[in-house]
Amino acid sequence: MRVVLSTWGSRGDVEPLAGLAMRLRELGVEVRVCAPPDEEFADLLARAGVPLVPLGPTVRSVVAGPKPPSAKDAFRLAPELVAARFETLSAAAEGCDALLATGLMPAGARDVAEKLGLHYVFACFHIFGLPSRHFPPGSRPGKPLPEGETDNRVLWKADAQRVNALYGGPLNSHRAAIGLPPVDDVRDHVFAGRPWLAADTALCPSQGMTDFDLVQTGAWILPDERPLPAGLEAFLDAGEPPVYVGFGSMAAHAPEGIARVAVEACRAQGRRVVLARGWAGLAPIDDGDDCFAVGEVNQQALFPRVAAVVHHGGAGTTGTAARAGAPQVVVPRIADQPYWAARVAELGIGAAHNGPTPTFESLSDALRTALTPETRERAQALARTIPTDGAMVAAKRLVEAAGTGALSRL
Repeated sequence: MRVVLSTWGSRGDVEPLAGLAMRLRELGVEVRVCAPPDEEFADLLARAGVPLVPLGPTVRSVVAGPKPPSAKDAFRLAPELVAARFETLSAAAEGCDALLATGLMPAGARDVAEKLGLHYVFACFHIFGLPSRHFPPGSRPGKPLPEGETDNRVLWKADAQRVNALYGGPLNSHRAAIGLPPVDDVRDHVFAGRPWLAADTALCPSQGMTDFDLVQTGAWILPDERPLPAGLEAFLDAGEPPVYVGFGSMAAHAPEGIARVAVEACRAQGRRVVLARGWAGLAPIDDGDDCFAVGEVNQQALFPRVAAVVHHGGAGTTGTAARAGAPQVVVPRIADQPYWAARVAELGIGAAHNGPTPTFESLSDALRTALTPETRERAQALARTIPTDGAMVAAKRLVEAAGTGALSRL
């Protein structure tokens, strides 16, 4: 059996596919993964034993400029990604039985599957982007949502129109070129009726929260057996557990001055700091021996040894910290990050920073909440309840679905 997995987005969109690919290979499935050609993503997939099939531009080239991507950039990127999916997936999916797509609105993936007669699955890592009567859509490039409108149904219809404006023209042009009829609603066409949700039910409860009958598998975790760097091990052993501060692969535009604010706030709580450089290139603010800077590191090994994790609120970092039983301070900026910040606060396993730009005072307040014994007790209690087999659950389900589809085509 052969399966192709596809994504375009940050590390949080790629690493789960590496975890799923590893479990599929354990079941004897031949796996191909189409993802952005960033070097660190190739390394992730290499750990899963799967080569990266380049799809679209590198993410770093899009997000790591002097300014955040603009709406104009988004309208230029959307047709580029649609074209890349038709070209790359058409070749990669030849001879496969199923195609699973995730990441930034994967318009084009379902269409390739349709043309080749493959079983298609859309997967997501949170519910934030799925139409719902319970919450409004997030920000998206294009026409603003109706001002003053509070009916979420109306807002989600407007969101569908924004997706059509971004992807509809190029998608239907490529569909016509391969003999397929046009689609009227790109967003719901991509979601395909029954999306898969790769998230834990405690962190991301979904029952009745969206307009879809979701298949919730649990998080797709890529096991990490890498040792921590010797210097970091020595730093951890030299004192009390530090606070980890990092803002992920999408942090090229981290809050201005965040390194100084974070280090000083941690010091005010009597805590040392492990500072993750990330794409923002964060660096220690002085030569004090209470701050240790790291590059890409095994968070699964590190987080159980820290006092708290200060981060941007990506699904992957939130889940890794939760499974480690580490209290969290979430400083959300975009997309699903406010959702994860709210969940951390609701569960009592940390604090949600109010706003995207922390000050010494505001981050100190959040740290005081996260560093209490009561918060740690709740975080560790939750950690004991979180399943870690979500990738295998999804792999078995995909094999079953793909096998049924393959038989139906005989």
